[in-house]
Amino acid sequence: MPGAMENRRIAPRVPLIVDVEVVEVDSGTRLSGRTSDISRTGCYIDTLNPTPEGTAVRVKLSHADEKLDLPAKIVYVSPRLGMGVHFDPQLPAEQLAVLDRWLAG
Repeated sequence: MPGAMENRRIAPRVPLIVDVEVVEVDSGTRLSGRTSDISRTGCYIDTLNPTPEGTAVRVKLSHADEKLDLPAKIVYVSPRLGMGVHFDPQLPAEQLAVLDRWLAG
């Protein structure tokens, strides 16, 4: 069905596996997973028990001996597969620099 699924991404995604811990801001609930792709604005996290859409979270990424702790929001859920995450648009330049290094490979 043409046009049924619009690509709403504003930054190119790169296939990159990064270990991740997601912490729900309100409840403190934690889950582990890994990214399958990532960009400057968000990522997709593979996990069997995704956090509900709209939930505010902290996304803790670990890659290449570097760590990031980013505020984010769950923007869509694929039950029993994973979830799409949008990072806070006001990330500090230092955090964006780390993301850019990871994306450049």
